[in-house]
Amino acid sequence: MADAPPEVLFVCVHNAGRSQMAAGLVDKLSGGQVRVRSAGSEPADQLNPRVVEAMSEVGVSLAKEYPKPLTDDAVRAADVVITMGCGDACPIYPGKRYEDWELEDPAGKDLDGVRRIRDEIADRVKTLLADLDPG
Repeated sequence: MADAPPEVLFVCVHNAGRSQMAAGLVDKLSGGQVRVRSAGSEPADQLNPRVVEAMSEVGVSLAKEYPKPLTDDAVRAADVVITMGCGDACPIYPGKRYEDWELEDPAGKDLDGVRRIRDEIADRVKTLLADLDPG
């Protein structure tokens, strides 16, 4: 159990933008050394197309991703739960690490706006990975 990789759960409202970008960046930048999931408190029907485009520009494919609902099991499995604008929708469990990243919602933004949000998320992900030190 001690050798298990850390698991991070990213949660936003629609799971169509911020949380998907963060999860994709963790997967890429950790080289698969961190388990990552994303979910939404009110999942959308599809990912934001500008988010998919902005992520492809940095070598992260979200083509197989889709908005997923937040589940109790996903929160229980995570070592770190990072919320992004979903307020109190995420259940709180003792012993879990929680962070709230205040980030703009990419919904309705042009591609340059989404890129700016993506880059801010990338900076935060790098800090998170350095803190987790997955190897």
